[in-house]
Amino acid sequence: MFEFLFKYPARVFEKGEFVLLAGPPVWMLLAAIAAGCGFVGWLLWRRGRERFSWPRLATLGVLEAALIALLLTILWHPAMQVAELKPQQNVLAVVIDDSRSMGLAEGGSTRLEQARKVAEETVGRGLGEKFQVRYYRLNRGVQRVEDPKAPVAPQGSATRIGEALKGLMAEASGLPVGAIVLLSDGADNGGGIDLETIAEVRRQRIPVHTIGFGRLKFDRDIEVTNVQVAARTLADSRMSAQVTFRQRGYEGKKARLVVRDAGKPLASQEVTLKSDGSPQVENVLFSAGIAGPRTLEIGVEPLEREENGRNNFVSRLVNVESSKTRILYIEGEPKWEYKFIRRAIEDDRSLSVTSMLRTTQNKIYRQGVANEKELEEGFPTTAEELFEYQGLVIGGVELGYFTPNQQELIRRFVDQRGGGLLFLGGRAALAEGGWATSSLAELIPVGLSDRKGSFKRDPANVELTVAGRDSLITRLEENPDKNMERWKKLPYLANYQQTGAPKPGAVVLAEFNPGGTGKHPLLVTQNYGRGRTALFATSGSWRWQMTQPLEDKTHEMFWQQLLRWLITDTLPRVTTTTPRQVLSDETRVTLRAEIHDRKFDSVNDATVTARILGPEGVAAEVEMTPEPLTQGIYTATWEAEKPGTYLTEVMAKRGDQEVGRDVFTFRREDGTAENFAVEQNKELLEKLSAQTGGQYYKPEDAGKLSREIAYSEAGITVKETKDLWDMPALFLLLALLRTADWLLRRRWGAV
Repeated sequence: MFEFLFKYPARVFEKGEFVLLAGPPVWMLLAAIAAGCGFVGWLLWRRGRERFSWPRLATLGVLEAALIALLLTILWHPAMQVAELKPQQNVLAVVIDDSRSMGLAEGGSTRLEQARKVAEETVGRGLGEKFQVRYYRLNRGVQRVEDPKAPVAPQGSATRIGEALKGLMAEASGLPVGAIVLLSDGADNGGGIDLETIAEVRRQRIPVHTIGFGRLKFDRDIEVTNVQVAARTLADSRMSAQVTFRQRGYEGKKARLVVRDAGKPLASQEVTLKSDGSPQVENVLFSAGIAGPRTLEIGVEPLEREENGRNNFVSRLVNVESSKTRILYIEGEPKWEYKFIRRAIEDDRSLSVTSMLRTTQNKIYRQGVANEKELEEGFPTTAEELFEYQGLVIGGVELGYFTPNQQELIRRFVDQRGGGLLFLGGRAALAEGGWATSSLAELIPVGLSDRKGSFKRDPANVELTVAGRDSLITRLEENPDKNMERWKKLPYLANYQQTGAPKPGAVVLAEFNPGGTGKHPLLVTQNYGRGRTALFATSGSWRWQMTQPLEDKTHEMFWQQLLRWLITDTLPRVTTTTPRQVLSDETRVTLRAEIHDRKFDSVNDATVTARILGPEGVAAEVEMTPEPLTQGIYTATWEAEKPGTYLTEVMAKRGDQEVGRDVFTFRREDGTAENFAVEQNKELLEKLSAQTGGQYYKPEDAGKLSREIAYSEAGITVKETKDLWDMPALFLLLALLRTADWLLRRRWGAV
């Protein structure tokens, strides 16, 4: 319709420059229009002022003035001058996406088959007479195709549109490339197209025309968009995977979250699917098992008639560590709680508690020490000594027991070292021990009163909060509701300690209710600096063990989970990370190591080496270099050429002295990225075309390409002049203006 009215495609008007080809200058046209409009106005005023009101005179004047202006403009010979590609002197690059997402069948044929058909019938036949057509295939990059009719299967394991454009720009620098035609579903999984690539396309003025294939959304599909799970944990730890997914076509249906290790189910959980298209977040719990790297498949079991079952699961790598972490527990007096806490973790192969029990004012009883010298002089007095532990538990010990230097070490243990600190209730603990007025009060996640009498030897029942229902610390049952009920049925505590309100940012996991007088915080956690602190406002949980059957493991489970939370995120002196432990159809991995000395000061003068062992005998040694703007951070990039799991050991040295070492794993997988986000990314294709001066087309509209593609400033061009004076739209407008004038005059009785 546009071409019928305006004679030429819309791109002529977008790309061209409006000109007047008549000899007289433009100012004479404007003067003629002004004179003609003045003359018409004078005639109307002279002949029609007695018959028409002023509004009607003005209306007729506008119509006749517009008619005169249009006629005079036509006499000045309007035209569009536009750059047009010279026939047979320019190259047309036709790029066909043959990645795996193009293998999806829609409407009886795959997207790739549809693209090849459009390329052959519309692009090849329509443009082959005007251009030298070169064909390319797109997946990870771009490759030239000599025979475009040769059968090609959609086997590309990734779509990198940005990389393809870079390759084409490099080739275009030596060829007169007039335009690029990209036939794709736009399912790019290479991070998009960077601004540098777009700028290069613009610099060469090569328009990128896109033809989009595939549906914009599926009718029935579940897609996992993200899974968050800890990259490291201790052996036998209970873990939580946070699964984010969206679905369409199954609202209100039941689905099952699953965690698998090498095909073996570790855990499953039934969920109810929410509204179509909206993100849904669910948690599923599982056990980490024995030490070693775990490649986990986490996601949602496919449902009946699901259109794409390959996007239901993602892989995550978890390093289950075998190291035995150390916790220092100091207790101010002999008590049942001390005894049963130590018993609770006896069989835990990942926890080691070194304890100091004050038996008299000047005598301590040590248990679990590594050697006879450890803690011989009492609580540590140096950072090197205290920072060897990952966690610290302070029972019923008054503040005055610690020197000012030791108090500062406790603060630095959490803030700088990143350790975990747990405060317990007791008759000399918290406010009773003078902690409320000390500088360490900020470590306690609740406010404290400076008044005495907060410790009560009275029974108190326990109840979880909403946060505690889902927390790994307090999870005794897999089902959250059953977990709440189990806590309500626990035996009462032998004592409790009253505190103030939780601090901003603190999380209350459990509360106690003494004799129905109201709820008070019992178990509270908070983050502090690089570490974390917690309060368990009682020393009477031993009744959970003493008053329940011998086979009941509630007490052991709770204390193991609490102490594991305390130390799980405590970092060693050398800590290695990578942005993604599972590389989906990528090869480049970035290693990042954070190096500290025994005082946990940043080390900036170390020699840091990463030794990498991979599949099929791959072995490499990579030197890591310090980041110039960040203290104690060393980085390196490396290409993982083969798919599989890679074991990496990072070692830091100062001269001949070793600072520390760390071992972690990462994994490279091929052929997974193309399973996700396989709907047509129309937005990306439209933006690519708009930013490069091209046009987006639906497959059924691709026939327009042959009429519009020639208007380009790239390649070898010639300026063409397109007459506008004989456009049907102009004559139609003339007729409309004259008809409107006549109809109004007739209606107002002047005809």
